[in-house]
Amino acid sequence: MKKEQVVHCQFSVWYPIFKKLTIKSLILPLPQNVIDYLLDDGTLVVSGSDHNTQRTQTNSSDSDGEEDIQWSDDETTTTVTAPEFPEFTCKVLEAINALGGRVFPKLNWSAPRDANWIALNSSLQCQSLSDIFLLFKSSDFITHDLTQPFVQCSDLDSPDPVINYELVLRKWSELIPGGEFRCFVKENKLIGISQRDYTQYYQHVCVQEQQICQAIQDFFSQHIQYNFLDEDFVLDVYRDSRGKVWLIDLNPFGEVTDSLLFTWDELTSGNSLSANQDEGETAQQQEGPAFRYTTSEVTVQPSPCLSYRIPRDFVDLSTGEDAYKLIDFLKLKRSQQEDGEEEEEEEEEEEEARQ
Repeated sequence: MKKEQVVHCQFSVWYPIFKKLTIKSLILPLPQNVIDYLLDDGTLVVSGSDHNTQRTQTNSSDSDGEEDIQWSDDETTTTVTAPEFPEFTCKVLEAINALGGRVFPKLNWSAPRDANWIALNSSLQCQSLSDIFLLFKSSDFITHDLTQPFVQCSDLDSPDPVINYELVLRKWSELIPGGEFRCFVKENKLIGISQRDYTQYYQHVCVQEQQICQAIQDFFSQHIQYNFLDEDFVLDVYRDSRGKVWLIDLNPFGEVTDSLLFTWDELTSGNSLSANQDEGETAQQQEGPAFRYTTSEVTVQPSPCLSYRIPRDFVDLSTGEDAYKLIDFLKLKRSQQEDGEEEEEEEEEEEEARQ
């Protein structure tokens, strides 16, 4: 994967080429002060709030008359003022209204899919700039776009291309996860198709395997093949209930893009893709691409985005992936228990002394 390939997969580069094949979208330049705000590690305050957020908490007084307790980080009350971007806010609202009042936001490459847990109803649907900021500020994917878009490129020693960051607003569409597929293209040949939401079992995919694979191949050969700027790339498509295929996104052909039910070793080795080794996956190997999908509810897996909802240490503890963390955790619990026992003994001794 070269830096040039990553540049070509920016939304504003491929959208004009395939505009008629995808969801209606609007692209807005991202001002530098907005970028600075998105990268600010300080307290999350969403622009447009009706009031400021204070980092001071007050306990209500107890019935026995004890005075209120106030605490803060540095013994003083700190008021965090929400930044305002009046001109940019106006343009965003105009764009949202032009797209029907509800949008799906993303940057040049990524959408904040890892942050949907923080939004209302766990949805990426946005109706205001505040909604967008909440998702963007909570997303590692967005931070990756802004800070290290070329981190896994093979030509890291070459100068980084200049990137003009943009806010992409896509007309909100209710897409059924079972209709999304990721397609891998090498040397302008479609070599593999994977179920996008591989963590779930969708019966219709198994039943309509041949029709789905053929529809995607026809779409690729008629509209995509030889029309993109690179010969190696990854495209996400959606097949609707009528059987029509739509282009959703284009991604670089490299490890920065999730290979889903394939591995990047398979995709880059140059060998023909064979059937999956796992029982819960299948591959159609004819003259066309290998088609893989989850074939049984037995193999349903948790979403990979779940790890973004809580600290990684908690995930390692719950799955047992890091034994040393578990040992440290048990030592900590033991130490806390011993401290508690010591405090109880001291309290008992003080009580006896008073008597």
